[in-house]
Amino acid sequence: MKPWISIFSALLLVACASYSGRGLKPGEDNMENVLQLMGQPAKRWQNADGTITLAYPRGPMGYHTYMVSIAKDGKLQQIENVLNEKYFARIQPGMTQDEVIDLLGPAYQSWTVYFERSNELVWEWRFCDVWHDASRFNVMFDNTKGTVRRTLIMTESLRGLCGRGGCRC
Repeated sequence: MKPWISIFSALLLVACASYSGRGLKPGEDNMENVLQLMGQPAKRWQNADGTITLAYPRGPMGYHTYMVSIAKDGKLQQIENVLNEKYFARIQPGMTQDEVIDLLGPAYQSWTVYFERSNELVWEWRFCDVWHDASRFNVMFDNTKGTVRRTLIMTESLRGLCGRGGCRC
Protein backbone atom coordinates (compact mmCIF):
# COMPACT_ATOMS: atom_id res chain seq x y z
CA MET A 1 0.00 0.00 0.00
CA LYS A 2 2.84 2.44 0.82
CA PRO A 3 4.27 2.48 -2.75
CA TRP A 4 0.86 3.60 -4.06
CA ILE A 5 0.72 6.41 -1.52
CA SER A 6 4.18 7.57 -2.60
CA ILE A 7 3.23 7.46 -6.28
CA PHE A 8 -0.04 9.31 -5.66
CA SER A 9 1.77 11.96 -3.58
CA ALA A 10 4.35 12.49 -6.31
CA LEU A 11 1.65 12.83 -8.98
CA LEU A 12 -0.25 15.31 -6.83
CA LEU A 13 2.90 17.39 -6.33
CA VAL A 14 3.59 17.47 -10.08
CA ALA A 15 -0.03 18.43 -10.80
CA CYS A 16 0.16 21.32 -8.32
CA ALA A 17 3.46 22.50 -9.80
CA SER A 18 2.11 22.43 -13.33
CA TYR A 19 -1.02 24.33 -12.25
CA SER A 20 0.87 27.37 -10.96
CA GLY A 21 4.39 26.84 -12.26
CA ARG A 22 5.66 26.41 -8.72
CA GLY A 23 9.30 25.39 -8.78
CA LEU A 24 10.17 27.41 -11.86
CA LYS A 25 12.87 29.97 -11.11
CA PRO A 26 12.94 33.46 -12.67
CA GLY A 27 16.22 34.17 -14.39
CA GLU A 28 17.09 30.47 -14.53
CA ASP A 29 14.28 28.62 -16.29
CA ASN A 30 13.37 29.34 -19.91
CA MET A 31 10.22 29.16 -22.02
CA GLU A 32 10.82 25.50 -22.84
CA ASN A 33 10.81 24.68 -19.11
CA VAL A 34 7.58 26.66 -18.65
CA LEU A 35 5.85 24.88 -21.54
CA GLN A 36 7.07 21.51 -20.33
CA LEU A 37 5.70 22.06 -16.82
CA MET A 38 2.60 24.20 -17.42
CA GLY A 39 1.60 23.03 -20.91
CA GLN A 40 0.50 25.14 -23.86
CA PRO A 41 -0.93 28.55 -22.90
CA ALA A 42 -4.42 29.67 -23.87
CA LYS A 43 -2.85 32.75 -25.43
CA ARG A 44 0.68 33.89 -26.26
CA TRP A 45 1.77 37.32 -27.46
CA GLN A 46 4.84 39.48 -27.89
CA ASN A 47 4.88 42.85 -26.11
CA ALA A 48 6.28 46.11 -27.48
CA ASP A 49 9.40 45.74 -25.31
CA GLY A 50 10.22 42.35 -26.85
CA THR A 51 9.06 40.26 -23.89
CA ILE A 52 6.56 37.43 -24.38
CA THR A 53 3.48 36.83 -22.24
CA LEU A 54 1.83 33.43 -21.84
CA ALA A 55 -1.71 33.26 -20.39
CA TYR A 56 -2.76 30.22 -18.35
CA PRO A 57 -6.41 30.52 -17.24
CA ARG A 58 -7.20 27.72 -14.78
CA GLY A 59 -10.98 28.03 -14.93
CA PRO A 60 -13.76 27.82 -15.44
CA MET A 61 -14.00 26.29 -11.97
CA GLY A 62 -10.47 27.27 -10.91
CA TYR A 63 -9.69 30.58 -9.22
CA HIS A 64 -6.55 31.66 -11.06
CA THR A 65 -5.15 32.92 -14.32
CA TYR A 66 -1.38 32.86 -14.38
CA MET A 67 0.46 35.27 -16.63
CA VAL A 68 4.00 34.15 -17.40
CA SER A 69 6.51 36.77 -18.57
CA ILE A 70 9.45 35.65 -20.67
CA ALA A 71 12.35 38.11 -21.16
CA LYS A 72 13.90 38.91 -24.53
CA ASP A 73 16.72 36.48 -23.71
CA GLY A 74 14.16 33.66 -23.35
CA LYS A 75 14.44 33.43 -19.55
CA LEU A 76 11.46 33.38 -17.21
CA GLN A 77 10.88 36.81 -15.61
CA GLN A 78 7.85 36.12 -13.44
CA ILE A 79 4.63 34.15 -12.95
CA GLU A 80 1.71 36.03 -11.46
CA ASN A 81 -1.94 35.25 -10.72
CA VAL A 82 -3.89 38.17 -12.21
CA LEU A 83 -7.36 37.34 -10.90
CA ASN A 84 -7.34 39.78 -8.01
CA GLU A 85 -8.50 43.29 -7.11
CA LYS A 86 -5.17 44.86 -8.13
CA TYR A 87 -5.69 43.78 -11.73
CA PHE A 88 -9.46 44.25 -11.72
CA ALA A 89 -8.91 47.93 -10.81
CA ARG A 90 -6.98 48.36 -14.07
CA ILE A 91 -10.08 47.55 -16.14
CA GLN A 92 -11.54 50.93 -17.11
CA PRO A 93 -14.49 52.08 -19.23
CA GLY A 94 -13.49 52.41 -22.88
CA MET A 95 -10.91 49.59 -22.85
CA THR A 96 -11.14 47.11 -25.69
CA GLN A 97 -11.79 43.39 -25.34
CA ASP A 98 -8.20 42.68 -26.40
CA GLU A 99 -6.87 44.99 -23.67
CA VAL A 100 -8.96 43.13 -21.08
CA ILE A 101 -7.68 39.76 -22.32
CA ASP A 102 -4.10 41.05 -22.12
CA LEU A 103 -4.68 41.87 -18.42
CA LEU A 104 -6.85 38.96 -17.24
CA GLY A 105 -6.52 36.27 -19.87
CA PRO A 106 -9.43 34.93 -21.90
CA ALA A 107 -12.86 34.46 -20.33
CA TYR A 108 -14.48 31.06 -20.76
CA GLN A 109 -17.01 30.98 -23.57
CA SER A 110 -19.56 29.17 -21.40
CA TRP A 111 -19.40 32.07 -18.91
CA THR A 112 -20.08 34.72 -21.52
CA VAL A 113 -23.59 36.14 -21.80
CA TYR A 114 -25.17 38.57 -24.26
CA PHE A 115 -28.10 40.77 -23.19
CA GLU A 116 -29.85 41.89 -26.36
CA ARG A 117 -32.05 44.63 -24.83
CA SER A 118 -29.07 46.49 -23.41
CA ASN A 119 -26.68 45.41 -26.20
CA GLU A 120 -24.33 44.26 -23.47
CA LEU A 121 -21.83 41.42 -23.59
CA VAL A 122 -20.70 40.14 -20.18
CA TRP A 123 -17.50 38.19 -19.58
CA GLU A 124 -16.99 36.50 -16.23
CA TRP A 125 -13.99 35.15 -14.29
CA ARG A 126 -14.09 33.17 -11.05
CA PHE A 127 -11.60 34.15 -8.35
CA CYS A 128 -10.91 33.87 -4.63
CA ASP A 129 -11.33 37.23 -2.90
CA VAL A 130 -9.21 38.55 -0.02
CA TRP A 131 -11.62 36.98 2.52
CA HIS A 132 -11.31 33.58 0.80
CA ASP A 133 -14.84 33.71 -0.59
CA ALA A 134 -15.42 32.28 -4.06
CA SER A 135 -16.36 35.30 -6.17
CA ARG A 136 -17.04 36.37 -9.73
CA PHE A 137 -15.60 39.34 -11.61
CA ASN A 138 -17.73 40.59 -14.50
CA VAL A 139 -16.78 42.95 -17.31
CA MET A 140 -19.73 44.45 -19.17
CA PHE A 141 -18.98 45.51 -22.76
CA ASP A 142 -20.92 47.63 -25.18
CA ASN A 143 -21.39 44.87 -27.74
CA THR A 144 -21.42 47.23 -30.74
CA LYS A 145 -18.25 49.12 -29.81
CA GLY A 146 -16.50 46.18 -28.10
CA THR A 147 -15.46 48.44 -25.21
CA VAL A 148 -15.87 48.19 -21.45
CA ARG A 149 -18.90 49.90 -19.93
CA ARG A 150 -18.42 48.84 -16.31
CA THR A 151 -17.33 46.01 -14.01
CA LEU A 152 -18.92 44.16 -11.11
CA ILE A 153 -17.64 41.89 -8.34
CA MET A 154 -20.01 39.64 -6.43
CA THR A 155 -19.43 36.66 -4.14
CA GLU A 156 -20.91 33.36 -5.20
CA SER A 157 -22.88 33.21 -1.94
CA LEU A 158 -24.63 36.54 -2.79
CA ARG A 159 -25.51 35.07 -6.18
CA GLY A 160 -27.13 32.08 -4.48
CA LEU A 161 -24.55 29.61 -5.75
CA CYS A 162 -23.57 28.25 -2.32
CA GLY A 163 -25.05 26.18 0.44
CA ARG A 164 -25.44 27.28 4.05
CA GLY A 165 -21.72 27.31 4.76
CA GLY A 166 -20.95 29.64 1.88
CA CYS A 167 -18.37 29.10 -0.83
CA ARG A 168 -14.88 29.18 0.63
CA CYS A 169 -11.75 28.87 -1.43
